[in-house]
Amino acid sequence: MESPRPALPASAGEVTNTLSHYYRGELGRMTSWRDRIDRTSNWAITVSAALLSVSLSSPTSHHGVLLFGMMLITLLLVIEARRYRFFDIYRARIRQLERSYFAEILSPGTAPRSDWAAKIAASLRKPEFLLSYRAAIRRRLRRNYCWMYLILLLAWCLKITTPKLQTEGDTQTQAHSWSYVVDNAALGPIPGWAVISIVAVLYIGILYGALLRETERGEFFHGEAHV
Repeated sequence: MESPRPALPASAGEVTNTLSHYYRGELGRMTSWRDRIDRTSNWAITVSAALLSVSLSSPTSHHGVLLFGMMLITLLLVIEARRYRFFDIYRARIRQLERSYFAEILSPGTAPRSDWAAKIAASLRKPEFLLSYRAAIRRRLRRNYCWMYLILLLAWCLKITTPKLQTEGDTQTQAHSWSYVVDNAALGPIPGWAVISIVAVLYIGILYGALLRETERGEFFHGEAHV
């Protein structure tokens, strides 16, 4: 025996009441994912600050601490990009309701799109990511992480080029030569030139991702206030 279908709203007042409750529910989910994004960013900032302090506070601190910081920041960026993709789903639904329904209530006059409710219904029936993983990483990189990467890079360059920050505590303020810098950049059995090459490739990719501008789609067509 089939279970009875739930009663659907039968009047305009019931539809409005249902939309209001739905809006609050979606807003709560969006806020929850936004909070998770902020937490990841806060972790990344805390990690960067802590490792900068450890590395530059004493000549005995190895420059590998800063390289380890770059790895941790990359891991947090990947985690945040995943969270941002979920946040983007709920943000899109909220914006559809605000732009096509609530805005028309407050200031009628413009012809609302007739398919806005169908888009929300399709997303509810079959939730799908609206943003690729790569695009999410690029957005978070441009918003926050490019600056953390830049600070770590500057600190790392300072660490391997300043004799005062090396273990021997040389009184000189500048590196003796390029070979001195390469030797300082060595990481265990990995020679300095290989470490510098790996860091250079990493930051070329970061620069490319931060500067690449794609055609904005979805909610990014409407307004400038976006996370």
